[in-house]
Amino acid sequence: MSENKKSIEEMLEEVDGIIESLENGDIALEDSFKIYEKGMKIIQTVNSRIDKVEKKIIELDAGDDNESEC
Repeated sequence: MSENKKSIEEMLEEVDGIIESLENGDIALEDSFKIYEKGMKIIQTVNSRIDKVEKKIIELDAGDDNESEC
């Protein structure tokens, strides 16, 4: 499943799994870098989606403020 199809919660669970794998220390160094990179990409996707939601909330809130002034 692509990152765009997963929920934010699912992506954060995947990051938790990545962190556990890295903390376990049973992974070769090169594989650790690959896993770390994957985790960082997921976090960037999560941050981007959260930013979009925050912008929508701000827009909706601003719209409510304008309607209550009328």
